[in-house]
Amino acid sequence: MLINSEWSGKPSFRAIPVSEASPYVECIFDPESKVFVVISKQKRNTLQMLPKLDEYGQPVTGTKGMKQERHKLEVFQEYYISDVESIKEFINLVVVNKEFNYLSFINS
Repeated sequence: MLINSEWSGKPSFRAIPVSEASPYVECIFDPESKVFVVISKQKRNTLQMLPKLDEYGQPVTGTKGMKQERHKLEVFQEYYISDVESIKEFINLVVVNKEFNYLSFINS
């Protein structure tokens, strides 16, 4: 289902799931870059650098600033759609309220 939203202080729209069968967690349109981001339910593992924490949960600092360590994280797979026609096709394929005026956000 498409809803009005805001992204980085600008009017936008999002798609939210209305049933458990939905293939995505959320979709977000970035009005600045004109990219539609689909956050799917599929998960993947990725390595990321995170601040190193002491036994009290505080970041450890050294002579060169905050220390970091690599962690394996499970994240949702993201897909980026930048082609306007592809965005329209995706929305027409999965959205239940097709009458929502999402084109006003894409064309502005």
